[in-house]
Amino acid sequence: MDRKTADRMFEDFREGKLGRRAFVTRILALGASATSVAALLEACGTPEPPPPAPAPAPAPVAAEPVPPAPPPEPELGEIEKELRVGNWSDYIAEDTVANFEKETGIKVAYDTYESNEELMAKLQIGAGGYDIIVPTGYVVTVLAAQNLLAPLSKKYLTNIGNVAPLFADPKYDPGMKHAVPYQWGTTGIAYRSDKVPAPPDSWAVFQDPQFKRKMTMMDDMRDVLGSWLKFRGKSINATEKVDLDAAKVDALTSKPLLKAYISAPVKGRLVAGDVWIAQLWNGDTTQAAAENDKIKYALPKEGAGIWTDSLVIPANAPHKRAAHEFINYLLRPDVAASISNYTGYGSPNAKGAELMEAKVPYPTEDELKRLEYQTDLGATTALWDQIWTEIKAG
Repeated sequence: MDRKTADRMFEDFREGKLGRRAFVTRILALGASATSVAALLEACGTPEPPPPAPAPAPAPVAAEPVPPAPPPEPELGEIEKELRVGNWSDYIAEDTVANFEKETGIKVAYDTYESNEELMAKLQIGAGGYDIIVPTGYVVTVLAAQNLLAPLSKKYLTNIGNVAPLFADPKYDPGMKHAVPYQWGTTGIAYRSDKVPAPPDSWAVFQDPQFKRKMTMMDDMRDVLGSWLKFRGKSINATEKVDLDAAKVDALTSKPLLKAYISAPVKGRLVAGDVWIAQLWNGDTTQAAAENDKIKYALPKEGAGIWTDSLVIPANAPHKRAAHEFINYLLRPDVAASISNYTGYGSPNAKGAELMEAKVPYPTEDELKRLEYQTDLGATTALWDQIWTEIKAG
């Protein structure tokens, strides 16, 4: 037996470099007797394998961030006995305010306006003294960012669960922190079916010379420019100057063919037949059609705007508790239905929508693909304002 080889093998075995079975097999092959191998094993004991390397410590698991608790809703005290509301014209049932006053004893001063721009101008200079106003979605975002809106105390809004899921978490006011949806609708084309040969299916109709001086478009920057942006396949919230310049060209091409830029008051002209085609909201078209069944409504194939107007409380409102009482009253299904029956617009109140005499179904998935909500334009607002001023002056 090769002594040096056996000694080296034995050292390897003692140091754990050679396993027991391998050591026995190899040492016997070198000529060692089984008895001597057994003695060696008994003398030194079976070597303990080296301790396993400690397992790496598990990576610390990041704790789930705990969202901060929402601030407590303010206590608003006793219900005040007066209330001042600012709303769009023809935008509430004729008996809504009177019924509320009779039921609650709260005296309501009711005022109207014709555009979001008029409303914002009043708020920003501190005029109006309103407790409730009804801005369009993107305006809610702007007013909230300027700290001009009070947060809602939903403990006073026991009927808020009636808001349909489609409207309950709007992008302009996630979680309805400041705004409760009031009415929804679309901005399309009203027309006299007895004067217009075929239903207009495109915004291009406002560039058709055969209807010169028989057409109107809204007196609203967002709606007019938005329609021409849609006409060119762009977003109604476009911010690229090249897109806005193209919309300006289209608007200036159309302007000589228009009778006027006019919004809600055009209803009477449609009824009388002085105007045959008008850019108008679907609900106002319904109001006009109630007086003349030749008035119809169409959504252009290029797409159009969809909007939600919401009930909000200005930050400096003097009667916030009474304002919550009024909002909660408007959230009742019977009240919501009566308002939409009068205005012709859709109700975001799911239960109220079911009670309407002439139901306005919520948009389908296919329709929503063609409809677009206005969003805050941010810094581009100045460019929009400049272009609109140039269109009106041109």
